[in-house]
Amino acid sequence: MFELTDTDIDIEALRHAHAHDASGGFVCFEGWVRNHNDGREVRGLQYEAYAPLALSEGNAIVSEALDKFNIRTARCQHRVGELAIGGVAVWVGTGSDHRDAAFRACRYIIDEIKARVPIWKKELYVSGDTQWIDCRDEETP
Repeated sequence: MFELTDTDIDIEALRHAHAHDASGGFVCFEGWVRNHNDGREVRGLQYEAYAPLALSEGNAIVSEALDKFNIRTARCQHRVGELAIGGVAVWVGTGSDHRDAAFRACRYIIDEIKARVPIWKKELYVSGDTQWIDCRDEETP
């Protein structure tokens, strides 16, 4: 399941949704808002999404991970709106019988979300100006 939210991500609720007696491993990724990028001081981020396509593509990616890897559960939630430093912008969780599948599926989901889902990020600088950032250019494997 892929979701967009304009409120704080409830990490404990998402984590709890992965509980399964047959699962031996759970992996999560949390994308946090940091205070710098490319030598500039950042005071926050603003995310915007084209919701109908973002939800469709995000859910397709989670379904692909469920089919491709030997996992039992997969979820992703992404924030929209303005976030302060330290805020959780995206959360991905995967659960499986063994850790390797959970790690690989979690990495797959976050990489594909960044590459394919129409979510845009604007950096809000301490200096007062702003700049839209192409998320696809960040940290590729």
